[in-house]
Amino acid sequence: MSRLLPPSYTTKNWPCYNEALKQRGSLTIWFDPDLVWVPPPTGKRGRQARYRDEENQETVRGTVSPTSAIQTCLTMKVLFGMALRQTTGFVQSLLSLVGLDWDVPDFSTLRRRQKTLAVAIPYRGSQGALNLLIDSTGIKAEGEGEWHARKHGGAKRRLWRKIHIGVDEQTLEIRAIEVTGSRVGDAPFVGETVPRTVSRSSSLPELLDQIPADEEVASVTADGAYDTRKCHNAVADRGAHAVIPPRKNAKPWKPSTAGAIARKEALRASKYLGRAIWRKWSGYHRRSRAETKMHCVKLLGQSLMARDFDRQVAELQVRAAVLNGYIALGIPVTEPTG
Repeated sequence: MSRLLPPSYTTKNWPCYNEALKQRGSLTIWFDPDLVWVPPPTGKRGRQARYRDEENQETVRGTVSPTSAIQTCLTMKVLFGMALRQTTGFVQSLLSLVGLDWDVPDFSTLRRRQKTLAVAIPYRGSQGALNLLIDSTGIKAEGEGEWHARKHGGAKRRLWRKIHIGVDEQTLEIRAIEVTGSRVGDAPFVGETVPRTVSRSSSLPELLDQIPADEEVASVTADGAYDTRKCHNAVADRGAHAVIPPRKNAKPWKPSTAGAIARKEALRASKYLGRAIWRKWSGYHRRSRAETKMHCVKLLGQSLMARDFDRQVAELQVRAAVLNGYIALGIPVTEPTG
């Protein structure tokens, strides 16, 4: 029996998308002269902050909030893969080209502020209710490359971080991101300090908490690793529909909560239709868009340059902000053909 050929797609807005792709690689970076690079005086005693931080800023739906001086420098660092000292020189040259006499943070200031930076991740938002797609993967934090480890054994200390992201199905923007330790739900490595470590099943509620409470969430799609009571209850508390495949040996839960009742219906439907048909019927295949977005995150670097956990979290959040900026330039509009 011959296998069915996958459908082919054509891009309907190729001229606009082609221009967006060229803009992604443009070195023309605009600095708004009205941007508050230096924060206003607070009126308190002590030394004032020299550079603005976004910790008190709120990303408004439909708009893109201006980035701070620290986040601007870290964005250049992520985009071009430079060290902190090279980043300061690069940003200084850009400011001189546009005729701005702003001071640039030195490398020690960038390193110190990156540890506590509240990164502003811009997003446009989708029309209607939000369909959130969840995915997770690992990224290297310390250790040799894969070839060196296979050829020479590698170092004993090889650290990984796990990234959990929530992607808007309509706009393909990263709406939530959570970073956990390499040994999720287990004891950390000796000498490793991971203050923000959470289990994988508890990362989904953390992602939902990053979505504004007044925004409607229609559905949450994730893989079978999130088939837990805590995840189903968190989705039900937001009034959303959970598209999470039950495990192969799944048993019905006591219908004591709304999440348990919804999961029982999904379990019944998957057993009646079969797992393959249920995945197609429920729209579970949409989660592949989150996997594609995770691949884009790794295209900005297969490993992390920061060494301590808090700075690694900020580095990954800056990556999410960069990818959302790419999406704002334009995305392809495709349709199946043949």
